[in-house]
Amino acid sequence: MMRWDGLRRLKTNGWILALWLLFCVGAVQAQTPDGSPPAAAEQDTLTDTTAAPAPPVAAEPEPEPQPPQSTTSGFVEFFNKGGIFMWPLLLCSIIGLAAIIERAITLQRASTNTKKFIARVIQEIRNNGVRSAIELCQSTRGPIAAIVHSGLVKADQGPEAVEKAIEAAGGIEVSFLQRGLMIMATVANVAPLLGFLGTVSGMINAFEAIAAAEQVSAKLVASGISEALITTLTGLAIAIPVQIAHNYFLSRIDRFIIEMEESSIDLVNELEAGNIRP
Repeated sequence: MMRWDGLRRLKTNGWILALWLLFCVGAVQAQTPDGSPPAAAEQDTLTDTTAAPAPPVAAEPEPEPQPPQSTTSGFVEFFNKGGIFMWPLLLCSIIGLAAIIERAITLQRASTNTKKFIARVIQEIRNNGVRSAIELCQSTRGPIAAIVHSGLVKADQGPEAVEKAIEAAGGIEVSFLQRGLMIMATVANVAPLLGFLGTVSGMINAFEAIAAAEQVSAKLVASGISEALITTLTGLAIAIPVQIAHNYFLSRIDRFIIEMEESSIDLVNELEAGNIRP
C-alpha cells in the first residue's frame, strides 16, 4: 500500500514538473518568436539598442571650376590686343634698335683724341718730314687720321691744295658718319603716326561693337578704348628713345666736324709757316 502511494505521489510530482517545464518553454518562445535562444535574442536586442544609426554626413560642396589660365606671357597678350598695326610698329622697333647699335659701334671706333693726334702729326712733320707724318696717319684708325692723310698727300702742291683735300675728305667722312641718322629720324617720325593710325582703327572697331551691342555698358566702352590706345603708347615708346639716340649721335658728329675744321686749320698753318721737312 505504501509502495503504491509512493508511486502515485511520484507520478503526480512528475506531471507537475512536466507542466512547469512546458510553461517555461512557452514563455521563452513568446519572447523569441523565431526560436532563437534567449541569450542570442538578448544580444541582438542589446546590439540594436546600443548601435544607433550614424547621422548622415553632409556632402562637401564641389569646388567651383577655375577659369583656364593663359599660357601666353603678358607681352604677347599686350601685343595681340593692339591689333594688326602692332606688326609694323614691331618692325620699326627692330630697325631703330639695329640703327642705334650700328651707329654706336661706328662712332666708338671713329672716336679719337683729335688735339693729341694733330700735335703728334705736327711734331712728326717738324722732326721727320711729311712722309713720316703720312705713315703715322696710315697706322692710326679713325676719320681724323684719314682726313689728315688726304691733306698731307697734297702737301707738295701748296697749302690751298691741302685745304681743299681736307675739305673733300671731311665731307666724305661726315656723310659716312651720318648714314644711319636718316633711318633713326624716319623711325622716330613714322612710329607715332602708325600708333595714331592704329588708335583710330581701334576706335572705329570699338564704336562698331558698341553699336552692335543691345546693352551698352561702361566696361565695353572702356575695354574698347583701352585696346585702341595700345598702339599710340607703343608708337611713342618706340619714337622717344630713337629720337634721343638720334640727337645724341648728331651732337657727336657736330663735335667731330668742329674738331676736323680745327685740325685742318692747324695743319695748314703749319704748312704755311714752312717749318717742315720733305
